[in-house]
Order: sequence, then structure tokens, then C-alpha cells
Amino acid sequence: MPSTFTYEKRGKIALMTINRPEALNAFTAEMLRAMDAAFEDFNSDPQLWVAILAASGDKAFCSGMDLKEAIPLLQQGDELGYEDHTKRPFSDVFKPIIAAVNGYCIAGGLEFLQGTDLRIAAEHATFGLGEVRWGIIPTGGSHIRLPRQIPWAVAMELLLTGQPIDARRAYDIGLINRVVPAGELMDTAFEWAETICKNGPLAVRTAKEIAVRSLGLESGFVLEKAMGARVIESEDAKEGPRAFAEKRKPEFIGR
Repeated sequence: MPSTFTYEKRGKIALMTINRPEALNAFTAEMLRAMDAAFEDFNSDPQLWVAILAASGDKAFCSGMDLKEAIPLLQQGDELGYEDHTKRPFSDVFKPIIAAVNGYCIAGGLEFLQGTDLRIAAEHATFGLGEVRWGIIPTGGSHIRLPRQIPWAVAMELLLTGQPIDARRAYDIGLINRVVPAGELMDTAFEWAETICKNGPLAVRTAKEIAVRSLGLESGFVLEKAMGARVIESEDAKEGPRAFAEKRKPEFIGR
């Protein structure tokens, strides 16, 4: 069976690939651990200067966590890789990360995207945080990062309505850097990575570290985790995923 998350070293460039296209590249806990290990290695390898985060297939970059696995784990108190509540995806990685988005970038997929630095999307890509539609909330940093990365009103639209936006609108609001034909996605990502590799690596890493640390996101991440617990432990959070699995409209009671 092929690996569901792959890590390749191509000269100074690390290529990370989410490889579960049959499930819209939804993450399992095992995949999260593999991604964390890959980025830890990338972060500590002086020969690697830039990472590209991509995905297999042409339908999805990442559709978030596999709800059938994630919700029971979260309701049992499993941290799913974020035992340190001051951290979120890639928040302590100070080398540049380029995202190549080849389709659905929703739920946890969009939360991963917010931890990247440069973002290229195929024309058919879509972006969204649909958790509230199922009685849960995203707890991968979106409440803290998203309002700092795009206009407040648009961040609230994504967080409160649960409705997605297309690649063109994502570009217009500054969520992504460029929209390209699907066939040009990976070539463009590697071109950008190679451009960065022509620069001084210490200067590049320091520029990113200053920018990230100056945001002071850690306290917000802790607040998100603490307040998110009251949602994930609610009756609505049990009903929403159940309705999702049963392909029906959820019946929320507000507790």
C-alpha cells in the first residue's frame, strides 16, 4: 500500500505530498504524525531551504481530518498532535513553505494553508471552513490566523457561514498569491522555490521568523483551544458529524 504522506528531498527543496486522493486527501492521525515528522526533519536539515506542500490527484488539496476518526478522538480528549496549545500547523517552522493547491482546500486543509507562506492554486480550487455547518469549529488556528491574513468581514464570512469561495475570490482577497491552470501548478511551485533558493538562506529564514514571531499568535492559539473544548464536548458536536455520516440535515439544539 502506498504511503498516505510522502516526503522527498530534491536538492534544496523538500516536497511534501498528501497522498490519499480516494478520500479527498482527508487526514488521519497517522498522516498527521507523518507530516509532523517530515516538517521536523525539514526544519532541522541545513541542506533544505524551502518546502512545497502539495497533494495527489486533481480533486483536492486536503479536505481536513477524516471526521469518522477525528471526532471520537477529540471527544475523548486526544490532541491530534497539538499537545502544546501554543502551536498550530507549521507555526514553529521558519523556513519558507509553498502550498500548491490542486482542488478542495477546506476545513483542516485551509488551516494547513494558513501556516504556509506562498500559495499557488489551480483554477478549480475552492477554499472553505464548513465546520459550523456540522456543529463544530475549526481549532487549527483559523480564528487567530485568518483575520490577520484577509479582511475581517471575509474571515467572518468563512468562519460563520461555512460556505466556500473559489480560487479567483481567494486571490482577490489576498488568501493566495496566484491562480494558474492545473497543468502549471507544480511547475510554478518549483519555480518559486528555486527563486527563493537563489537568496541568502539565513536572510530568508530570519525574515520569516521576525514576521511570524511579531504576530504574537501563541496566546490566541491557547484561547482557541480552551474555548473550542466547550463546542467539541457539546451535544451538537455529536449530532453534526452523525448527520454528516448519515447524509442528512443536522438537528441542533444549541448545547
